[in-house]
Amino acid sequence: MSERVACTITVSGTVQGVGFRPFVHRTATRLGVDGWVVNTGGRVELSVAGSPRALSTLVRALREDAPPLAQVRHVGTAPLTEPSPVPGSGFTVRGSTGERGRGPSREIPPDAATCEACLAELFDPADRRHRYPFVNCTDCGPRATVIVDLPYDRERTTMRHFTLCAPCAAEYADPGDRRFHAEPVACAACGPRLSWDGITGDDALRAAVAAVDDGAVIAVKGLGGYQLVCDATQAGAVARLRARKHRPAKPFAVMVRDIDAAGRLARLPRTARTALASPARPVVLLAARRGTCLAPGVHPGTGSVGLFLPTTGLHHLLLHDLDRPLVVTSGNLSGEPIAIDDAAARTTLASVADGFLSHDRPIHARYDDSVVRPTGRTVLTVRRARGLAPAPLPLHTPATVPIAAAGAQLKHAFALAEGKQAFLGPHTGDLGDAGTLEAFEAAYADLVRLTGIAPQAVAHDLHPGYLSTQWARALPLARRIAVQHHHAHVAACAAEHGVQGPFVGVAYDGLGFGDDGTLWGGEILVADLARYRRAGRFATAPLPGGAAAVRRPARMALGYLHGVEPLGARLPSAALVRSFTQRRDPHEVHVVRTMVERGVNCPRASSAGRLFDAAAALLGLGDDATYEGQSAVALETAAGNGRADALPWRLVSVDGLWVYDPVPTLTALLQGVDGHEPVTRLAAAFHRTVAEVTSALVERVVAAGAPRTVCLSGGCFQNVRLLRDVTALLGSQGLRVLVGRAVPVNDGGIGYGQAAVAAARFQRGE
Repeated sequence: MSERVACTITVSGTVQGVGFRPFVHRTATRLGVDGWVVNTGGRVELSVAGSPRALSTLVRALREDAPPLAQVRHVGTAPLTEPSPVPGSGFTVRGSTGERGRGPSREIPPDAATCEACLAELFDPADRRHRYPFVNCTDCGPRATVIVDLPYDRERTTMRHFTLCAPCAAEYADPGDRRFHAEPVACAACGPRLSWDGITGDDALRAAVAAVDDGAVIAVKGLGGYQLVCDATQAGAVARLRARKHRPAKPFAVMVRDIDAAGRLARLPRTARTALASPARPVVLLAARRGTCLAPGVHPGTGSVGLFLPTTGLHHLLLHDLDRPLVVTSGNLSGEPIAIDDAAARTTLASVADGFLSHDRPIHARYDDSVVRPTGRTVLTVRRARGLAPAPLPLHTPATVPIAAAGAQLKHAFALAEGKQAFLGPHTGDLGDAGTLEAFEAAYADLVRLTGIAPQAVAHDLHPGYLSTQWARALPLARRIAVQHHHAHVAACAAEHGVQGPFVGVAYDGLGFGDDGTLWGGEILVADLARYRRAGRFATAPLPGGAAAVRRPARMALGYLHGVEPLGARLPSAALVRSFTQRRDPHEVHVVRTMVERGVNCPRASSAGRLFDAAAALLGLGDDATYEGQSAVALETAAGNGRADALPWRLVSVDGLWVYDPVPTLTALLQGVDGHEPVTRLAAAFHRTVAEVTSALVERVVAAGAPRTVCLSGGCFQNVRLLRDVTALLGSQGLRVLVGRAVPVNDGGIGYGQAAVAAARFQRGE
């Protein structure tokens, strides 16, 4: 008799809900291995017996040949302590156990877009799932949005309400079928059904299609929440959606049928094609083509358009039947969380939608659409949500204590960390009211339960006014770790790239609370994950009216002209200042000047983002901002790809810090406008100026002994033009330059950065 050995194999990672057990069954059967596989907690466990060669091949296959949606992080083996499988007994898939397991081993698979095999069935008239919008298999379909608990089995998902019909049950039980143990499996006979104004099934879909064709705005129940949909080629429909949603200017995302349709609307570099077609199906921000069929109101005032491909069978059917691009945007009112409950959606969206295309499968977890932006050979994550979250991110400095990180106020996303992993929760939005706070709390409670992580400490921002900070302070935990906003930004970049030693951090954003009680935003830090010191900054300027200056960049420009930090540069002449102010409301100019002179409601900030606002206003690119970053977007759009030399700038030393004095730069902008120079050239020159200033600041800090690794973070680095120029200039100094990819550079990455800082401090025993 040939040699025979038995062992247990434990596989951890994203291995539930991704077709892993069927893959194990096929592989073990092919190799002649006896035994069984089971889901337990967040892991997959095998009890196997066979020849040493067969078991070695099986282990290698588990590591190297896993299904496309799986992420295998560890494969461990141990001698089998229970009776070994009987020779010739074959291999089986056993029912899951209820053992919860440790936190880091419990990974929740993200939702995945409809695979090609399911898509073929969807449009095959001979297939029993022809035009069934909820088609899915082990390689695609809902995951994070329907999972109620782990182990991942149908009875612990929102599909537990749907009893499998005989054909679906046969597929589910057949090891040779791609729907073997596909938990959301269903068909028209036994699964969820569409509804529209009392109509169900395919008739409901056709009624919704007719409404969109007629110019209506409809609400569609998607994977992670309701979405508002209209014809992207009808100007009237887009205008109605803007008016009803109170969203006057922020660009809408556009869903298109396929890659070819996307290529007719935008330029598609290879990285963009890959991102568009990935299972996550994010919205991809791309350079828009001119003269397309899109209505002008889809992305007004910007040179880019956000495109994405259908994410579900329902979206594929809508795009197929309408055969045109569709605006598909979050189903909420401005500032509110996305609606996921059917009754609440009909109340909240009653004033926006002309009809509701719904269905009877509950949404367990709220997930907005993810957003990415290609830049060169890489892709930046702008919003980490459906399809990406809550897949874990690495922590090379392990969290020895389970940590909750509260995140920031804007673009909010919390994090949980334990061991060598951090789970960045889904994008919540801006924590502006009780509704978004409740959405955050619900998402937090859900992820705590699913991961099994029981936080013993909470990390939070320094800003006492953030709702996330107030939430953290109210948690009944023994340890609270306050993390400075910009340190969290650069720590997020460093942690993602595995940087554990000291580095130079460049953090450019709108506003963050500094450790000196002032507002920061244009910062050069020398840091490691646990600590930092400020080494450089932008000059401060008043924000007349506080938040009002953020919403009205014209005020920010007036703040710079009348109250920028005096650093020795000659101020713009009275004539140049008049050339700007005479085009503004005299009363507002007088009020702002008085506020600045008296220091009334004028907090000062060293903010790169606010400087971009001021520059945009000086160039006539907009006095008001109806969404965060609008002025910076307008400035980047105006700059385009044009080349221009930098405007004048200077650095001065103040209290041991290198400080950028923007007065020569702003004066040159005013002179250019007064001399009728092209706004495009001036916008390009401003970008080049900020890039050269950044390079010079870092050069001086490195010359004084700082490390040669530079981490770039903060919302300003979503600006691809700025990022490209800064990266090139720093690279020319021989520096190693890093920027976040999977972790958003904006405030959506703050939670991950807070977790990384807290983990490093615990490791140091602090």
